Amino acid sequence: MMTDNDPGTTTTTTTATARPMSCASLKSVLQQDLPASLVVFLVALPLSLGVALASGAPVVAGLIAAAVGGVVAGLLGGSKVQVSGPTASLAVVVAGAVQQFGWAAMCFITVGAGVLQILFGLSRIARAALGIAPVVVHAMLAGIGVVIALQQVHVLLGGATVSSPWASIVALPHQVMSVQKGDLFVGLLVIAVLIGWQYLPRRVRVVPGPLVAVVVATVVSLVLPVTVERVRLDGSLLDGIGLPALPHGGWLPIALTMLTIALIASVETLLSAVAVDKLRPDQRTDFDRELLGQGAANMVSGVLGGLPIAAVIVRSITNANAGARSRAATVLHGGWILVFAIVLVGLVRQIPTAALAGLLVLIGVQLVKLAHIKRARRTGDIYVYLVTVIAVVALNLLQGMVIGLLASFALLLWRVVKFTIVAAPRADGTWLVRIAGTCTFLAAPRLTSELAKVPAGVDVTVELSVDFLDHAACELLSEWADARESGGGTVDFVELGAARMARTHDGPPEHGHARKAVDEAIRPWRRSGGVDPIAAGIAAYHRQHAHLMRPHLDGLRHRPDADTFFLTCADARIVPNVITSSGPGDLFTVRNVGNLVPVGGSDVSVEAALIYALDKLDVRSVVVCGHSGCGAMEALYRQVQAGPGLDDWLAHAQPTLAAFHAGHPVAEAARLAGFGSVDQLGMVNVARQVQTLIDYPAVRSGIQERGVAVSGLFFDLATARVIEITADGIADFDEARRAAAEPV
Repeated sequence: MMTDNDPGTTTTTTTATARPMSCASLKSVLQQDLPASLVVFLVALPLSLGVALASGAPVVAGLIAAAVGGVVAGLLGGSKVQVSGPTASLAVVVAGAVQQFGWAAMCFITVGAGVLQILFGLSRIARAALGIAPVVVHAMLAGIGVVIALQQVHVLLGGATVSSPWASIVALPHQVMSVQKGDLFVGLLVIAVLIGWQYLPRRVRVVPGPLVAVVVATVVSLVLPVTVERVRLDGSLLDGIGLPALPHGGWLPIALTMLTIALIASVETLLSAVAVDKLRPDQRTDFDRELLGQGAANMVSGVLGGLPIAAVIVRSITNANAGARSRAATVLHGGWILVFAIVLVGLVRQIPTAALAGLLVLIGVQLVKLAHIKRARRTGDIYVYLVTVIAVVALNLLQGMVIGLLASFALLLWRVVKFTIVAAPRADGTWLVRIAGTCTFLAAPRLTSELAKVPAGVDVTVELSVDFLDHAACELLSEWADARESGGGTVDFVELGAARMARTHDGPPEHGHARKAVDEAIRPWRRSGGVDPIAAGIAAYHRQHAHLMRPHLDGLRHRPDADTFFLTCADARIVPNVITSSGPGDLFTVRNVGNLVPVGGSDVSVEAALIYALDKLDVRSVVVCGHSGCGAMEALYRQVQAGPGLDDWLAHAQPTLAAFHAGHPVAEAARLAGFGSVDQLGMVNVARQVQTLIDYPAVRSGIQERGVAVSGLFFDLATARVIEITADGIADFDEARRAAAEPV
């Protein structure tokens, strides 16, 4: 018999499992990746030609970039379904570089940008690019869209692209006066087809709109007697391949152009990857590998005479929605581009340039998304958006991006150091000063101005809801308080935020966190020698919470009503108001050892409290709450002789012990949930006490007449969670029930 380590067994198993996996992969490629590659090819073809036209590059350069992006980036990148190729976001930079350095030098710059992207990938800084504020990216794309639209509108009218946006605006009236009607008709036809295509049925829109628009415009231009400018293409893709050349002139502008292309291509690629990952959560992109693949693709594209490459979000989402499952779809789409550019180059020469211009004008307009503008207004980032757009249009893409980043950082800094201070009189003649936010030396002028409004001699409460307090602001407040108290007034500081005045003098200021403030509010006392915990706790209450409690208690002075009668154990670890998120006036709490409801005998304390709550306080809910690790339940379970007083009291729980040993369903449910015997007994005890309360005449009358609800709870100390105890089991308070129970 062969063992698992036998080479023969291993070989046989590997061969047997590899064959069906290979067949399954081939089937997936044929059924899903192949159709998806054809859809993406049809989308990429007209866009690649249009981007080449907008970039001032040879038309064949767009086809080379599309083919290389599909094959090289598809094979080496970190995403299985992301599609790369020439992109409109780089067209503006490329057009400027072509005019400044020439096309051959631009190819060298593309190679250099690819090298930078490879360095980005090796240095593992890909995720840092995602830290760029989204509003800057959106505004940058919008600025690119404006520039593309301004440039291509001249081609749409039968002219040539103009060097700068301002020159495009200045030359536009003259271009309108000398419009070529044939070009204008073809361009408007493309725009009309693209706009109307999105309203057609879904089964029709399976064919990409850009392809339909360009084909329709080309056919119409050939049929109708119109004169149009057509794409100039000398030879096939193979004829267009050319080696890059070293640029002439200073290296600083060349290096800046390389860096600009590398940064823009990398950011767009990573943003596209994030969008694709949202569509395909089962396939996560390796961001660093994606930059390595993009860098390699740009180097190959530049060497062959192609445009710069980036992942294109439209093509990537199209690929994902078309059903692509592997890299095969991306690589095949590049192959289709390659075949088309070599075999069907004659068709490209029939395409009117105005048709591609119409496509680009609409793409440019669509880059200015109304949803992004609305979001920027809603989030308060509209000024960053406008500054970035204006800078991109008026200067260039790199400078615009830098200005946008500086504007977003300035806005962030302003928001971080922003604080609020308001001083106002109260009805009782005292004054309240509210200070919220980040209180630093920058706040000193406003602090001084607002504090000066408080009249001399009046009592003042200073409410500090700050998360950061530096020494300068703390000293200013302390000196102001000392001056007022020396004049006969009083100043009470109420510290509601995480920052504390006492800590400011102990060391460098630190940002406080809400977690720290909550911990201070709910944590147990820390016993230390010579400190009275009650006195220290009361002092902290006066300093932090009395100010908040005062208005709530003031409204309850003449309202003794309560919402819930809450019977729980005397154990100090159970804090009813914390575990129920309730406040003053909500719970009428009764506590005893083991949360028991005595029946008969001389102890009528629980019955008296219950009758008072039902008749006088008009409670609408009666609750019994036990807890894990209960000492009373452990003594009951182990039948410990604890002495006359406690033994007499625990005698009221003997029916609970009997029900537990008889196999109460709550005990079985607790056992299945992993609770030990003592906690099982504690849950049975809650169920028994609930039933005892229901049998009380006063409670039964409340249920029948006023709909009083009776329920059981169990607090698990190990998890700090509250469990519901029903008549025959236990249940978690799930999210849906908690949401339904939240106050409006």
